[in-house]
Amino acid sequence: MSVEITIQPIGKKLVFNGKGSILAATQESGILLNATCGGEGICGRCVIQVISGQVSPPNPTEESTLGSVRIDEGWRLACQVRALDDTVIYIPPDSQLTTQRIQTEGMTVDVALDPAVTFVDIPFPLAASMQPESVLQHLHMVLTNPTLVIADPMREHLVEDLHRFDHHCSVFLRGEQVIGLRPADTSALGLAVDLGTTKLACYLVDLSNGKTLAASGVMNPQIAYGEDVMARINYAMTKPNGADELRQVVLDQLNQTAGSLCKQASRDIEDVADVVLVGNTAMHHLVLGLPVSQLGLAPYIPAEYDAIDIGAKMLGLQTSPDTYVHLLPNIAGFVGADHVAMLLGSQMLENKGVVLGLDIGTNTEISLIAHGKHYACSTASGPAFEGAHIQYGMRAAPGAIEKVFIQNNQVKYQTIDNLAPIGLCGSGILDLVAQLLKEGVINARGSFAKGSSNPRVRKGQKGYEYVLVEAGENAGKEISFNRKDISEIQLVKGSIRAGIEILLEKAGVPESDIDQVMIAGAFGTYLDVKSGIEIGMFPNLDLEKFVQVGNAAGTGAKMALLSRKVRSEAVQIAKHVQYVELTTEPGFTDTFARCLSLGK
Repeated sequence: MSVEITIQPIGKKLVFNGKGSILAATQESGILLNATCGGEGICGRCVIQVISGQVSPPNPTEESTLGSVRIDEGWRLACQVRALDDTVIYIPPDSQLTTQRIQTEGMTVDVALDPAVTFVDIPFPLAASMQPESVLQHLHMVLTNPTLVIADPMREHLVEDLHRFDHHCSVFLRGEQVIGLRPADTSALGLAVDLGTTKLACYLVDLSNGKTLAASGVMNPQIAYGEDVMARINYAMTKPNGADELRQVVLDQLNQTAGSLCKQASRDIEDVADVVLVGNTAMHHLVLGLPVSQLGLAPYIPAEYDAIDIGAKMLGLQTSPDTYVHLLPNIAGFVGADHVAMLLGSQMLENKGVVLGLDIGTNTEISLIAHGKHYACSTASGPAFEGAHIQYGMRAAPGAIEKVFIQNNQVKYQTIDNLAPIGLCGSGILDLVAQLLKEGVINARGSFAKGSSNPRVRKGQKGYEYVLVEAGENAGKEISFNRKDISEIQLVKGSIRAGIEILLEKAGVPESDIDQVMIAGAFGTYLDVKSGIEIGMFPNLDLEKFVQVGNAAGTGAKMALLSRKVRSEAVQIAKHVQYVELTTEPGFTDTFARCLSLGK
């Protein structure tokens, strides 16, 4: 009996005969787990979590390695467990040898330094009997500021810290508040976080000079509970303690990543004195513990629009107890603080003329600025471009086909890290559809052309399909692309293009008047713009008008970390945007149906 195993966070589905272990299934599909003992159950490194599905019961090896608590939570050794029916598993980072490519870089934007947290190097008197009041009096005198106060959480450890640092300290200040003492000559650090539905980008920044000391991109562990925003909302609503689970797993990952970044920079986690976090509205609400049920139902109203400052300790971050987390404002139920950050980080608002901005991720947020007006909407996109619902789709990991070129039945492709092909990631999927259309293998409706003599087109179990990689070719597995796969891309393409057309109609602007198109996001970084134009996902404009700006949301989060003025600008941006809910727009259904067609 064959079973289907869905592997997260890679997003790959594989069919396995069910006779061997899950480790054997992943190895057969080209996905590498950390199994240094060769699958004997000795090293205990191939740990996975079974999210759903029936699997074989734990054996004594697993019980002794993992313990009953972890086994009850679904953790198993991949080399010891078998899938008995269709199963979803999650592979944590420590168990993966197949790492995913995550975009952290964005545009370089100069910002005048004006962080919310500053620091001053100050020697203190050596009096052994010093109390918080006398420390404060000394600060009043040295800083000539009689209105300074000591943050309440600090009072408990203030004198202890003073002695610990030999009465010569860096004093961290947030406005009129003393929020921390650190060893002399210690600069305050900030942490900028772009919390995406699929990926998590973090930046450790020196607040004294604005330099990024370390950056890291990891998968959002919430993906084990659902591919997209709606699946997470459903999990939070229907599972006992579901919202708490989603919140905790992402906070655990944030703490782990922050600690790793500090270690890379040879700094202490307590030096992190300020945090800026951005995410879409659902991610924002989940991490704050706000209700999300209303985001799953029309008219999709956020519980909170405004910018928020919350204590890091209250949130659950393991930074200094006196650190605050700043969250930029949301625009609407599906256009959140991450889009505000993208607008900042792309410098889109600084450009003249008609500017279209797309932040392509699990959802695609679209902004159009024209003649002093700013419109924005959100469209569903990511699951297909993340490899979901595509027969041989996967996320951008080693071995994924990322570029495709076809001419006269000759196929050329490029895989990530030049490894044997094991699947198709988003940019490769987009290229393949564009190339099949260009070569006449498929028509504008997405159907395979009748009477095609193309040797790579065949009748498969699910209808006609195109064989991109033949079995054994370049040491890879057979990879084909069928009509259902094409339909999934048509839905994404139609959704994005319909969103663009509705905004253009709102602004009264023809697409020929667009002066610039800015494409942000991880997928937006690697896609071939020409392929996007060929299938009609993007307007048919000169390539010179398109700019790929990388992780602009991450850049915007860093800007807000370094400047209080930028935080104020973010508030004004969110207020100025006119949100367009596509599902309630007259004519959207007809526009969407028309935009399903492939071609310029």
